[in-house]
Amino acid sequence: MPSDTAHLTERQQKYFATMRATLEARTGKTLDQWVAIARSCPYSRTSDRVKWLKIEHDLGQNSAALVLHEAFPETSGAWDDAEGLRNALWSDEALRKILVQVTAVAQDIPGIVIGQRKSFTAFSRDVQFAAMRPVKGKGALLGLKLDPALSPRLMPPARTESWSERLSAVTLLPNAAAFDAEMAGLFKQASLNG
Repeated sequence: MPSDTAHLTERQQKYFATMRATLEARTGKTLDQWVAIARSCPYSRTSDRVKWLKIEHDLGQNSAALVLHEAFPETSGAWDDAEGLRNALWSDEALRKILVQVTAVAQDIPGIVIGQRKSFTAFSRDVQFAAMRPVKGKGALLGLKLDPALSPRLMPPARTESWSERLSAVTLLPNAAAFDAEMAGLFKQASLNG
């Protein structure tokens, strides 16, 4: 779990603190015991380790991530490198312009927290209200915590995204110009839900 909490909302910070504090009560093992178990894992890739902890030890996704962060801090440092994650995800110049356009609007919203994950950029206030990820060769997919019926440019997600299930509307932004006044207005409206 991230040690740099600047890119987390207060609610997310409390969640991670509670998860850490209640791990033993929820699982019957201390964090140190889980770290020892994780270090005995026969796999080296993080995704394989998570899967192993879930299948072999019945540990939930977020608890597994916490344990692996503690057991292998050298491989989980990406959580703390928001800029590195952002640069890797948005390395394409045209896609980066879309991110810049959306971020400029986001930064004018009081209480906004822009969080960077490996596969998407999250926008939150108390909770996440928007997220965006690149779509190779097509632009950027923007998810919003809105009813898709609000605009013909919005649609329900076609697949489950790795971001919050609360984001019930999506739109594909083929370029920065597509994030126009209407989309900026919808983005700001979604922020009222976050």
